[in-house]
Amino acid sequence: MSGHSKWSTIKHKKGAADAKRGKIFSKIIKEITVAARLAGGDTGSNARLRAAVLKAKEVNMPADNIKRAIQKGTGELPGVSYEEIVYEGYGPGGVAVMIESLTDNKNRTVSEVRYILSKNHGNLGETGCVSWMFQTRCLIVVEKEGVDEDRLLETALEAGAEDVKDAGKTFDIIMEPAHFENVKKALDAAGFRYPLAELTKVPQTSIRLEGKEAEQMLKLLSALEDNDDVNAVHANFEIDDEIMERMSD
Repeated sequence: MSGHSKWSTIKHKKGAADAKRGKIFSKIIKEITVAARLAGGDTGSNARLRAAVLKAKEVNMPADNIKRAIQKGTGELPGVSYEEIVYEGYGPGGVAVMIESLTDNKNRTVSEVRYILSKNHGNLGETGCVSWMFQTRCLIVVEKEGVDEDRLLETALEAGAEDVKDAGKTFDIIMEPAHFENVKKALDAAGFRYPLAELTKVPQTSIRLEGKEAEQMLKLLSALEDNDDVNAVHANFEIDDEIMERMSD
């Protein structure tokens, strides 16, 4: 699992999502709206929408909010038109960073993203400079404690998972988006619990950061994720869990 996914898991467990629920709701509603606009309002045939609705349910978003966001995307209700823009660049230590944004003002967003990167020892790059390092995949993180590895492996692979990796304190199940729902249902039926299930970008290589650069990278992530227009951030760093635990407080 990428360092960013570990960071997301740690923050989720510590309840960081609850502290910023209003901001999280706003970002998920944007994602649902755009997903519905691009590929329709049926979660059965729209994998991106299905993943967004799942995320909404995980943070206890009311069903009416989800329904209205879908209807705004399909045009059944009026709403703001968001543009999807992906920015690419570099963080401390040369870490590759992909920043997914949903915005109604691209000039504002690119200015803010550039400022956040430069303020936190990074820089904005050209389109395509780092995207080749990442693959679009779904990730489900299962904590190791009390888990039968062989049973988990069998359950996930039979349901369509691509790989199950040992990531220290967790098992990380990776799959193509088309198999996300099947794998999730199989894990639920088998009684496995998971703190993180998301559509993500999986890096092909990673850069290990330590000390000051590790702290700078996590500060950059926090600043980007706190921006209203930034929907998701992906990066190819590896940082010790102890540093991430400390920096997530």
